[in-house]
Amino acid sequence: MNGIFQWLWVIVLAMLPVSELRGAIPLALGSYGMNPYLTIPVIVFFNFLPVPFILLFLGPVERWLRRWKFWDTLLNKIFEHTRNKTKKSIERWESLALILFVAIPLPVTGAWTGSLAAYLFGLDFRKSLLYIFAGICIAAAIVTTATVMGIHLLA
Repeated sequence: MNGIFQWLWVIVLAMLPVSELRGAIPLALGSYGMNPYLTIPVIVFFNFLPVPFILLFLGPVERWLRRWKFWDTLLNKIFEHTRNKTKKSIERWESLALILFVAIPLPVTGAWTGSLAAYLFGLDFRKSLLYIFAGICIAAAIVTTATVMGIHLLA
């Protein structure tokens, strides 16, 4: 029974916006000693799982919030500032920028924020899915390598 709860924790951690795979991989490999060849693909899958839903539902949530003047004004300022400041670089480097943003294993980057950035810049849905998935795979390789190296250094 203990194995089922470990898998559930790893899966939930992989899907949460703050931890994502950056928390799930060290937990699975470092704390639970799970098989990386089985665990990493599962973590990547569950880290990616929320992405299409985030991209699809941000539009309706934005439209719902814009019914109130406060949110409409705030969202206009955020969108205008963000798009004007980085429009040319995003148009030119959208694929690489989104992949790297998701791939760099830092606290404010990842699939959730990458999805928000893709929506905010109005990037194509299918391309965004591909770029975010590529970023997740790169992040998984980086975090797995760091975790395994850390485990070997401690052993």
